[in-house]
Amino acid sequence: MNIVVLDGFALNPGDLNWEALRALGRLTVYDRTPPGLVLERARGAEALLTNKTPLTAEMMAELPELRYIGVLATGYNVVDVAFAAKRGIVVTNVPDYSSRAVAQHAFALLLELCSRVGLHSRAVEAGEWCTSDDFSFTKAPLVELAGKTIGIIGFGSIGRQAARIAAAFGMRVVTPERGKRHPEEPEYLPLSDVFRQSDVVSLHCPLTPETECLISERSLALMKPSAFLINTARGGLVAERDLARALNEGRLAGAGLDVLSVEPPSPANPLLTARNCIITPHIAWAAREARTRLMQIAADNLRRFLEGRPQNVVSA
Repeated sequence: MNIVVLDGFALNPGDLNWEALRALGRLTVYDRTPPGLVLERARGAEALLTNKTPLTAEMMAELPELRYIGVLATGYNVVDVAFAAKRGIVVTNVPDYSSRAVAQHAFALLLELCSRVGLHSRAVEAGEWCTSDDFSFTKAPLVELAGKTIGIIGFGSIGRQAARIAAAFGMRVVTPERGKRHPEEPEYLPLSDVFRQSDVVSLHCPLTPETECLISERSLALMKPSAFLINTARGGLVAERDLARALNEGRLAGAGLDVLSVEPPSPANPLLTARNCIITPHIAWAAREARTRLMQIAADNLRRFLEGRPQNVVSA
């Protein structure tokens, strides 16, 4: 089988290997593929693997040998799955490889907002402790999580892992997702009450027409001025100008974001200069352990397809 990886660098910048995929056929790996080179590089491939390189209906129509597309991520909106299904092309994704890493990163963002470790470390490096009149000083208010309420929007595998971490910090966990609950799971509240009651709102839901701009002027107006927003899900969940305005006007205490609506962002994105807004470059998924799982599951997906027993199919 002729296998082509269109954009492998994010998954494997050099600390992993491609041997599990190489064992399944003739493998060609490109670090990145510009839009104008997709067809040239994909031509003749029976299996294409992509992370963020789009595969449109028009592109697939030009690739008669193509039988399989493996998305090197959980989200698969980069592929026209409806057209793929019509053409009989199997499309798979990689679910649940990074739940623990993403939940951990959500709390890394939250803890930086609460404890300001980075801010105080930089102050010490700048010599401020050496010249301080006191044995202890603070550069910003510090917040204890115990007893606070966290609203988790999106209660899948990542949301559940975030809930476990929150419970370990002694937080009350609420969610707007009604369902059969075990005693240790969060209490249900209507979405508007989640916004009103939460000291922290953490987003773990997919981006859909219903959730696009879920965080907007309307929902921000419901939140406490002392509340924090965490987003490690999708940038499109947030109306960015509305959030920047709320932060700059002091109507929200802070935000920790790993995703933006356009990535890489424009320098004009208002959140880049917003007050008390911490942004990391979409790295919540990227722990080496999580990427190792992703690589293995991606190879297992292709192997199972070749055996006639496909798994994690999203094009059915």
